Amino acid sequence: MLVVDDEPFILDAVSASLRFCGFDVTVASSGRAALLQARESEPDLLLLDVRLPDLDGFTVVQQLRQEGSLLPVIFLTAKDTREDKVRGLRLGGDDYITKPFGLEELAARVTAVLRRTRPDRPGPVLHFADLELNQDTYEVRRAGQRIDLSRTEFRLLRYLMLNPGRILTRDQLLAHVWSYDFDGSGAVVATYVSYLRRKVTALGPDLIHTERAVGYGLRLPPSAAGSP
Repeated sequence: MLVVDDEPFILDAVSASLRFCGFDVTVASSGRAALLQARESEPDLLLLDVRLPDLDGFTVVQQLRQEGSLLPVIFLTAKDTREDKVRGLRLGGDDYITKPFGLEELAARVTAVLRRTRPDRPGPVLHFADLELNQDTYEVRRAGQRIDLSRTEFRLLRYLMLNPGRILTRDQLLAHVWSYDFDGSGAVVATYVSYLRRKVTALGPDLIHTERAVGYGLRLPPSAAGSP
């Protein structure tokens, strides 16, 4: 999704919170930048501040609608006026949140809009082999037995389970698990993969595949995949 706000603190807090909840997030701090990114990346959702320094949020959405875009939009604003809400909804906004707002409420609103506009989006419970990860309760089980993970281990496993069968590079994992602003090296990825692998393999065959010099991914063990 694309998050747009000209206040750095809000932009950082909102984007970090949504990434923690498992969303892929890109950011912009102006209306023109929002238009450019929305056209190029075609995000699933636009989380858009109304009051921007160049083009206001209403103008951004109006231009996107004129171009035929049906991109779902949640407006963010410090103003709580009926006129603004009506205008935003008439432009095709899907929801309207007034600042200040709680990050948990925001994540719930985002999830609700995505479920309504993207019905094929994965539900809260992810499965891979005999692994089960509940994104709402933060519980992980293997073959019915609970696995206690740290927050970082949970985020790492969730991102792997959202991309089954893919090899994810260390840069991708750093970006989506530790956030785009993390200033570190791939060594931290290897360390946490080791922690996670030890806990997961305590209850069954290894499901985490290492592609040397590339990255990591989830794969079924040979017996489960039907290999001799």
